Amino acid sequence: MTDAFTSPPSRNLAAIIVAAGTGSRAVQDIPKQYVRWRGKPVLRHSVERLLAAGCAPIVVAIAPDADDLASEAIGDLEGVETCHGGGTRQQSVALALEGLAERAPEHVLIHDAARPIVVPEVVDRLVAALPSHAGAIPVLPVVDSIAIERDGMMAGKADRETLKRVQTPQAFRFADILAAHRAWQGASDAGDDAHVLRDFGGEVAMVRGDEALKKLTFAEDFRSSRPAIRTGLGFDVHRLAEGEELWLAGLRIEHSHGLAGHSDADVALHAITDAVLGAVGAGDIGDHFPPSDPQWKGASSDRFLAHAGKLADEAGYAVANIDLTIICEAPKIGPHRSAMRERIAAILGIDPALVGVKATTTEGLGMTGRREGIAAQAVATLAVFD
Repeated sequence: MTDAFTSPPSRNLAAIIVAAGTGSRAVQDIPKQYVRWRGKPVLRHSVERLLAAGCAPIVVAIAPDADDLASEAIGDLEGVETCHGGGTRQQSVALALEGLAERAPEHVLIHDAARPIVVPEVVDRLVAALPSHAGAIPVLPVVDSIAIERDGMMAGKADRETLKRVQTPQAFRFADILAAHRAWQGASDAGDDAHVLRDFGGEVAMVRGDEALKKLTFAEDFRSSRPAIRTGLGFDVHRLAEGEELWLAGLRIEHSHGLAGHSDADVALHAITDAVLGAVGAGDIGDHFPPSDPQWKGASSDRFLAHAGKLADEAGYAVANIDLTIICEAPKIGPHRSAMRERIAAILGIDPALVGVKATTTEGLGMTGRREGIAAQAVATLAVFD
């Protein structure tokens, strides 16, 4: 993820992600933090967004038997490490804090893995509260009436104006929260870290949270009301010119002429980019990379397609299929077809088996028939993979 933060993230901000639970209420075959949601494991979302917040290092507390699941979810992300957690959330956090003790960061965020969307503005508000408070938590108002229950009967009501819904990440001065956990004498299932800090005598500020920080808890949270399938169509054409390099589907191909354009003029990747953007209703390539902007002069078109793939991922979709047709008299596409499929798949992070590349001519008709240019059209199919 490349979320933009409204202020520069702290250079001394570590993070702990609590991911040692079983998540049984989600009714999954594996703990919910490893279930695929919006195209990738839930834990991966949390890690990527905390990295985008400038957190380093990030320590993920996992169950002792979850090394393989965690390794698969985290992959090769730099600045991320794991530790084995304890039997409760409080024990897991305490172990992760001890793992950071020698490095002693100034601040630390503590976050639940099951909250995959970390909101940049919330992190900014949390960190901004730490100069004057030992800890800060994001909260939301309680909007429903609250009834007190006793033996299945309503026994009274609570004042919802004094109640808040607490979210994560929670932010702390590292030295204070470490000392609070070391001094904790209460039950091992302390609840959350703000409670531990407050018991130690630390003040905890409340900042405005965000509904996007919703915790994935039940099976229905992993289902989606969005259309399961979305399709987009893309088309592009560029003229052939002497002295230009020919780039097609991310490959440089030897040819007497190349395609002319503001970027590298790769009509194949441009068509696919527009198809993916169209599938998620995100406009077209010119909206995101206008030819009037000099920074895109000569730019490699793989950047455009990678951006479109990222937007699809953020919208909750994974690329299920790409079907590309290149329209030209020359060069011959057949010898390059396999390499093109692999290159397109690598840019989008999908299996080459999900990419189709075809070629056709216009039988000598039109600008492509006269070898004045090359055209391409593409269809992108996106699917919700929850």
